[in-house]
Amino acid sequence: MRKTRIHVDAALTSGQTIRLPEEIARHLVAVLRLRPGDPCWLFRGDGVDYRAELLEADKRGVVAMIHEASATPPASPLSITLIQGIARGEKMDLILQKATELGVDVLAPVFSQRSEVRLTGERLDKRMQHWQGVVRGACEQSGRGTMPRLLPACDLAQRMAETQGDDGLRVRLEPKAESGLTDIASNPPPSRITLLVGPEGGLSDQDHACAAAAGFGTLRLGPRVLRTETAGLAAIAAMQVLWGDLGHN
Repeated sequence: MRKTRIHVDAALTSGQTIRLPEEIARHLVAVLRLRPGDPCWLFRGDGVDYRAELLEADKRGVVAMIHEASATPPASPLSITLIQGIARGEKMDLILQKATELGVDVLAPVFSQRSEVRLTGERLDKRMQHWQGVVRGACEQSGRGTMPRLLPACDLAQRMAETQGDDGLRVRLEPKAESGLTDIASNPPPSRITLLVGPEGGLSDQDHACAAAAGFGTLRLGPRVLRTETAGLAAIAAMQVLWGDLGHN
């Protein structure tokens, strides 16, 4: 049986009766076809799931009774920030969705010199809202109990300036780099990594110089050149296997 998890931006307590927001209610009734008496799980992103039962579910809205609370699985011991060059359309959605599923803590979209996507004003605001929905949906589907932070999109140079002074390991993907993941492993293993991935056209010389000045070393992922929607996710998965919670009980 599928476990329906819904993110709710509101305080949740056991024994509470809550009317769900209109957009969520419409999805539960029209898409998932839930009815009164059906169970669902509500969460607000603080590491706790609340089992609930639908009391009302129709065109007028959805009302749920919250029952017991239970802790979700703990976050990975490895904190990852992904600074991602903004990719076109569904590629960016895929990156944000899968990075959320893989346990990334912070998602930071950036415009770099070779970015093919340029957004400002209202268009950027709408895209940020869309991306936040992608992240929220990934949390609902994957069982993740904590929401990653989605930072406002900005220029790469601004993001690099903001990272200076941060603790942890800082690396950027570069197919010609001399070091691989096992080469950069510190002793003890890193607990915090900031990963920079370029857009479709990769990072320019200017981008690389800016990142190097901010303390970002270079990292190679094997013998093949990976697309932007593959490279960051492959690196994150490998990092979680080496130092995080993938492959561990």
